[in-house]
Amino acid sequence: MHVCTFEHLGQAQSGAVSGAQIGVLRGNELVTLADKLTLPHGAQLSAHQPMIDLITHWPAVRAQVAALAAGAPADLTLDNVHLLAPIPRPGKTLAIGLNYLEHVQESIVGESRTVPEHQVWFPKLANAIHAPFDDIVLPRVSQMSDYEAEMVAIIGQRCRHVPLERAHEVVFGYAVGNDVSVRDFQKRTSQWTLGKSFDTHAPFGPWITTSDEVGDPHGLEMRCWVNGELRQHSNTRLMMHTVWSQIAQLTQVMTLEPGDVIFTGTCSGVGAAFSPPKFLRAGDTVRVEIERLGAIVAHCVDEDSEA
Repeated sequence: MHVCTFEHLGQAQSGAVSGAQIGVLRGNELVTLADKLTLPHGAQLSAHQPMIDLITHWPAVRAQVAALAAGAPADLTLDNVHLLAPIPRPGKTLAIGLNYLEHVQESIVGESRTVPEHQVWFPKLANAIHAPFDDIVLPRVSQMSDYEAEMVAIIGQRCRHVPLERAHEVVFGYAVGNDVSVRDFQKRTSQWTLGKSFDTHAPFGPWITTSDEVGDPHGLEMRCWVNGELRQHSNTRLMMHTVWSQIAQLTQVMTLEPGDVIFTGTCSGVGAAFSPPKFLRAGDTVRVEIERLGAIVAHCVDEDSEA
C-alpha cells in the first residue's frame, strides 16, 4: 500500500503541519483515512501528526486501510492535492554517510581518508524536511549545494537493541529521498550537521510504500537526473551497511520510535565528484526515482534576499 500526507490545494504551503491529512492511494485516486478508521480504545488520529498516529496504530488498522484501498470510493485525485512530506515533522531524521563503495571512492579522491571502519551517522534537522515536489532553496551563503539520491526507511514501532535478524520487523515502509548537502559547510568541520540541515534540504516521499509491499529493500534500482541528465544510477543491494545493520547499530544508541526517518545512503555521481563540480543552480530540476517506491521532483530556486 501507498499512504501519503497531503493538504487540499490552496491551503498552507510546503512543510506546514496545520491542515495535513492522510490517505491511501489507488493509482491516481486517493481515499482519505481520518474519517474512516476505527482506532483501538477510542483513539483518534491527531490533527498535528496523523501519519505518526497511523503508523503507531498500524497493527490494529492495517486490515481497514487495505479494505479501503481495495474498494472504497475515491475522495480525491492527486491532481486535487498538494503532497507533503509523508511525515512533516519526524521525531528523528538520521542519515548514514559513505554507505556505497563507489561513492566513498569518489568522495576520498585527494583526501587522506579511507573506507570508514564504522557507520557514519549525522542528523538532518526538522527544518530540512520538505515536500516531495516543492522547490529546493539554494542558500545565499554557498554556491556548493549538491544532490544525493537515497532510499528512506520509516520506523514502524518503538524499539531498542534490535538484533540484525529482527530489524525488518520494525520498518513500516520506504520512500524516496534527496539528502541535499551544502558541501563547503559540510566539510568545514568533522561534524556534518550544518551542511546537511539547510532549510528544504531533506525532501522525501512522494508517499510511504509499506514494507509488506516492498519485501526485501536491498535490490531496488535508484536513479537521479539533473535537468534530464542521468547523474546517479545504482541499486540498493550495493549498500555496504544494509538497512537491517543500520537499525541494529542505531538502536544500540537510542530508542527509535514510530515515524522516525532514516536516509540510507547515496551512490556515486554526486555533483561534487565531477571535474569541474556540477553543483545545483537556480533553475535546475532534480528527479530522484527508486524502483517500486516512486519519484520525487524539485526545482531549485535561490534563497530570497529578503529572508
